[in-house]
Amino acid sequence: MKKLVLASTMLAGLALPAFAADCDITVGVVMELTGPAGEYGKAGAKSIEMAFRDFNDAGGVDGCKLVMDTRDSQSQGNVAVDQATQLVNIKKAPVIIGGIISSVSIPILTSVTAPAGVPQVSPASSSPTLTALGRDGKTNGVFFRTITSDALQGTAAAKYAIDQGLKKIAIINVNNDFGVNMVKEFSAAYTKLGGVITSTTPYNEKQASYSAEASAAMNGEPEALYLVSTPVDGATIARAWISGGGPAKFLLNDGMNSGDFISAVGAQYLNDAYGTSSGTSPTASTEYFNANYEAFSDGISPSAPAADRSYDAGAIVALAIAKAGKADKAAIKAAIPEVVAAGGEPIHAGKAEFEKALKLLKEGKPIKYEGVIGNVSFDKYGDITGPFRLWRIKDGEVTTLGQMEADEVTKLKASLGE
Repeated sequence: MKKLVLASTMLAGLALPAFAADCDITVGVVMELTGPAGEYGKAGAKSIEMAFRDFNDAGGVDGCKLVMDTRDSQSQGNVAVDQATQLVNIKKAPVIIGGIISSVSIPILTSVTAPAGVPQVSPASSSPTLTALGRDGKTNGVFFRTITSDALQGTAAAKYAIDQGLKKIAIINVNNDFGVNMVKEFSAAYTKLGGVITSTTPYNEKQASYSAEASAAMNGEPEALYLVSTPVDGATIARAWISGGGPAKFLLNDGMNSGDFISAVGAQYLNDAYGTSSGTSPTASTEYFNANYEAFSDGISPSAPAADRSYDAGAIVALAIAKAGKADKAAIKAAIPEVVAAGGEPIHAGKAEFEKALKLLKEGKPIKYEGVIGNVSFDKYGDITGPFRLWRIKDGEVTTLGQMEADEVTKLKASLGE
């Protein structure tokens, strides 16, 4: 064994074996292990590790293992670019998984992976800007994601808010690409559906206090707060809102259905908290993941933000490398959409299913990975379509109230003239 693979800035419990055989393939992983999105990244990194374990146990790429080189973006775009640059230019990683949040994935894409022609798969970056970059020919076709764009989720959230009687709201949103785009899509639909937005207050991340933002958002006597945030900052904002006299009624974005957020705010203040997130259409992969992830991850719930779709990102990358048969960025890029394309033999999560996939690929037969989040396929911009989960927090627990299909949301957007 000659090649040393270090998991830079890895948190306890995320470290992988340090040494890899000469034929093993290093996959670059850039995750938000610390910072405002740290909870997402920790869950996501363990999911990818689980997918790679299952794949390697199934035989890997002709006996060669996939090895994660995981870097912490610290939830910052400039740090993410530095780490991705090292992975691509120095470690020669032929594919990158990450980031989780759009404000990390976008600079990695525009500064590193697109110029280098290295495929990038994000488990949870939902900004419409990523679609626009592809449409404008700026991605070199390398970007894929296992989450639905906020162009649809904003509309779904608006309909859900109206349906739950949240008809006069204030908005506080993180001032980055994700937050700005989510609010744009939501506001357009919400006002056309008859809702009233009393104020929109953007905030900058990692402030010690958000009392000023919470106070400003209370102007106009809103009946509820739409909080577009991440669990750490979101909890600070929600506490400031409540302590300042704001009504304990909330609409929340995907990823805020978080145990850390609920415990930090106080479950008693969140019994009228509703939210949307990219949903799932259960498959055998869903059953496998839900039954095995918590034990593998040392106690992280399979419902943790980004956990399910991160396993899928890891599985799709692994199967694409197997189909490519080598650590070649162009071959992997071409294989990523092929391993989920219609017409292939259905493959699910877990060692036994990956053994089946590897056998089929050796025989030159097509496969179709059906993921934890459901059946996915990529369009020409690397986007997927899927349902939206409609949820509520009640007595400290997140419960699913229903689901809104992507077709339904698309029709609603069209009826609203969007």
